[in-house]
Amino acid sequence: MARAQRFRFRDEPGPGGDGAVLEVRVPQVLHVQYGMYVWPCAVVLAQYLWFHRRSLPGKAVLEIGAGVSLPGILAAKCGAKVVLSDNSEFPHCLDICWQSCQMNNLPQVQVVGLTWGHLSKDILSLPPQDIILGSDVFFEPEATVRSADWSLEGLLYKWDMKCVHIPLESFDADKEDIAESTLPGRHTVEMLIISFAKTVSE
Repeated sequence: MARAQRFRFRDEPGPGGDGAVLEVRVPQVLHVQYGMYVWPCAVVLAQYLWFHRRSLPGKAVLEIGAGVSLPGILAAKCGAKVVLSDNSEFPHCLDICWQSCQMNNLPQVQVVGLTWGHLSKDILSLPPQDIILGSDVFFEPEATVRSADWSLEGLLYKWDMKCVHIPLESFDADKEDIAESTLPGRHTVEMLIISFAKTVSE
């Protein structure tokens, strides 16, 4: 049985802040599958989205490897049109995405099974996306090493894309406890934004 974990994102009152508060509840299950509980990077990514929430309304957002879907659920609650996805070969991960939608009263959020490296009708039927979210998606259990460098460097070059490192302090994520939780704790977390090297208008 999944238990709910609550995350409360807030904007402190004062200059430039409006005192807004947003609560997100997600299910957590003790399970060997990765997507069944919140990982440290998910809270950092959700904090980034919260910090930039005014840019989200109406944006098409796809979260890959969503699992309990904290960032995607937050984006949906901030007005984005969200599609949550996880590995189609793990139906329990897709079910946990649905549970997150139900806990947050978001029946409009679509959940699809997408398996990396497999071309499916679900991926082909996705509309163009403004933002693709991914947190804790670069993990090789065989090597017990996390490294986006190995997976991304060649693709960035091939697709003429750029990767920009975002300092955690620039969006109030340089602390051990975000959104009234114990995450990210003392984990090392890096925030990256990947985009096309040239915009369409250039």
